[in-house]
Amino acid sequence: MGPTTARAAHVVFVHGLWMPGVESRWFRRRLEVAADADSSVFTYRSTREPIDSILDRLMAFVAGRHAGTLHLVGHSLGGLVLLRLLQRVGPGEPLPPGRAVLLASPVCGSLAAARLEALPLGRALLGQVAIEGLLRPRGPMTESLCRWTPPREVGVIAGSRPMGLGRILARFDEPNDGTVAVRETQFEAARDRLVLPVSHMGMLMSVRVADETARFLREGRFGLRPR
Repeated sequence: MGPTTARAAHVVFVHGLWMPGVESRWFRRRLEVAADADSSVFTYRSTREPIDSILDRLMAFVAGRHAGTLHLVGHSLGGLVLLRLLQRVGPGEPLPPGRAVLLASPVCGSLAAARLEALPLGRALLGQVAIEGLLRPRGPMTESLCRWTPPREVGVIAGSRPMGLGRILARFDEPNDGTVAVRETQFEAARDRLVLPVSHMGMLMSVRVADETARFLREGRFGLRPR
């Protein structure tokens, strides 16, 4: 068998808080087939690495993906990291064309994270996330992201199955995925939005989420056909 031919499109996946990236393996494999794209995962130390360091390394990482089309997918905190990257990209640092999908990303801040930060060991558990206010509701960083218009089409998928430890901290009284409320994922400039009956981590094992992500990357919209 000869060498595998690289696809024209490439998807960079950015993981969430406390995650190592390997949890996305099944999701990325499904996405590669559905989107006809290669994929790679960018890893970072979510609680120990300053955001500027993360963005510097992520910029170098995406610059090293030699593809005509570069898509970006972020789960949870990873979606905020991607939006910050897009904020940083200027005329002198163009990225290849492509789209982005945010999976359960609390663009408007996270009540669960805020409640955790208030606990005795909460700031230690959140680390740099707490120090830099990456998930703080109505904080300067989240406020700047909520109403910002990115230079590429962005799709948002939220979950509505309340299974996760975050619901104990946040005591949600609104639709949520067990960690993030659907309302917290509302990104004003999103091209399309979709709410599916999945939990925060279960999202990465959902065929529907993977296929809908791939559809948005290909077409710039989600399919709303019932199953």
